[in-house]
Amino acid sequence: MKRYEQLAHDIAESIRSGVLVAGQRIPSVRHASKTYGVNASTVFQAYYLLENRGLIRSKPRSGYFVCSQPRQSLPDREHSQMEVTSTAVDVSELVFSVLGSVRDPSIIPLGSAFPSPKLFPMQRLARSMAKATRLMDMRSVVADLPPGNHDLRRQIALRYVVENVPVNMEEVVVTSGAMEALNLCLQAVTSPGDLVAIESPAFYGSLQVLERLKLKAVEIPVDSRTGIDLEVLGKALEHHPIKACWLMSNFQNPVGVTMDDASKKSLVALLRKHQVPLIEDDVYNELYFSSHPPKPAKSFDEEGLVMHCCSFSKSLAPGYRVGWAAAGQFARQIERLKLMTTISASIPAQAAIADYLEYGGYDRHLRKLRHNLEVQQNQMIAAINRYFPDGTRVTKPGGGYFLWLELPGNVDSLKLFKLALAQGISIAPGPIFSATRGFRQYVRLNYGHPWEQEFEKAMEVLGRIATSLK
Repeated sequence: MKRYEQLAHDIAESIRSGVLVAGQRIPSVRHASKTYGVNASTVFQAYYLLENRGLIRSKPRSGYFVCSQPRQSLPDREHSQMEVTSTAVDVSELVFSVLGSVRDPSIIPLGSAFPSPKLFPMQRLARSMAKATRLMDMRSVVADLPPGNHDLRRQIALRYVVENVPVNMEEVVVTSGAMEALNLCLQAVTSPGDLVAIESPAFYGSLQVLERLKLKAVEIPVDSRTGIDLEVLGKALEHHPIKACWLMSNFQNPVGVTMDDASKKSLVALLRKHQVPLIEDDVYNELYFSSHPPKPAKSFDEEGLVMHCCSFSKSLAPGYRVGWAAAGQFARQIERLKLMTTISASIPAQAAIADYLEYGGYDRHLRKLRHNLEVQQNQMIAAINRYFPDGTRVTKPGGGYFLWLELPGNVDSLKLFKLALAQGISIAPGPIFSATRGFRQYVRLNYGHPWEQEFEKAMEVLGRIATSLK
């Protein structure tokens, strides 16, 4: 890391941690030069980089100041007082109506669940694919059946070792994307009619899986600052025969919140007490903006009750559909279910990603990807500040590529969705993230696309429509 990049990084960390707050003047170029022992041009480079990321702004003849950010959404009620009930899930029609809107290339995909392919090394991956195909042993058609390609599983296990997460290669089962891993994990520990604890709001994919498997949802509220409410979860486990818990401990979709380590440890201990397996959806775990990756709940798993599900679709290879489950004591069940359903993830795709992880510079790509996503997040938040109605509140996640907005007044996100779609803009309205179709004043927006003029214009139009509905 170059000296100006290190300086920019240190200041960015001070902003993220709250040491430097919105509107505060940061040290002048002359003062920073003396304090950090660098020349003025290094400070200027660092400040230009921070401006580019939308973290600071210059005022003529006044200096540099931390950019203002919308405050985080706060919970509207005391979660611990909520009555927890089970709910039959029926959201697919609503979800499909939203998903259909993002397939049209003429639509601005603010409601998409995917980042832009422009952010990924597709040409370099293609070279790995060509190499893997050329060198592929025909015996791999059998050898790479579940649990999956040996070299890929070894590379995945090595990444766990580096992060000090207790996962061995034997519990890693390669799947056709994270969605299949999550599906298989849930099937391994439930039967139709069972109760599953999920977040509220929750990733709509989890709701669709529960609906397909004829399972009932027990919704546990998520706080925009601390994550899932462990007190409410504890009461639900005491009073309901919950068979599994499915949640995202890092950069939760849609809220974006990350649980702290103490809460993750308490979560695992609580579920261990009740012998309820945890299905941990951690597909955004590589997309963090701070110096160190957040730990998964899997880090605190001592009995193999946590099934940690990830994918390369969000961090490296969209469209390759390669994911995995580090499934603990359930690994052999997952492996058999995989063989009984889709048999195997794409064998060339597994070999290509294994080659890229070993030779392609994955960590270098991730650093660039994280930088781009952080810049795009700040650009979208700045646009919300400029165009959205007063009273709009938004989370500011430390990673991933989603923002969760609470709209003011009587703004109905389903009405906003329809009016925005008529203007060529897709959004993800709040009701698709709940079995009870709540969160009507909430919207999820995707900042995983390079900030081109069409996105700026779309935010202006969206803000104008939201203001008209207020």
